[in-house]
Amino acid sequence: QVQLVESGGGLVQPGGSLRLSCAGSGFTLQYYAIGWFRQAPGKKREGVSCIGLRNGTTYYADSVKGRFTISRDNAKNTFDLQMNSLKPEDTAVYYCATDHWGLSCEGHEYDYWGQGTQVTVST
Repeated sequence: QVQLVESGGGLVQPGGSLRLSCAGSGFTLQYYAIGWFRQAPGKKREGVSCIGLRNGTTYYADSVKGRFTISRDNAKNTFDLQMNSLKPEDTAVYYCATDHWGLSCEGHEYDYWGQGTQVTVST
């Protein structure tokens, strides 16, 4: 019923770009906070970027500031993560998620999760 599906992952060379998209079904994303998270092998899950519901406050992890941009398209019931200047250390499984308020960008506070999409940055 309530579902999130990521798309847009793949293999890209260092310095390249990818755009990830998260599509919602069974609920209207406009009324939820949104976030992107990632988990690399041997590392804990980290919040990449989130937008809170109440005032639209945007969060970016220090490691991606200036390179990644989060946005939402209410007409399509989707939200995106534009990733530029990709580095090998960006390699991870990326997940989209939603929360009622999005007071933080901590994954344990988010309610609904996509299945993940693999992003590999390599020569």
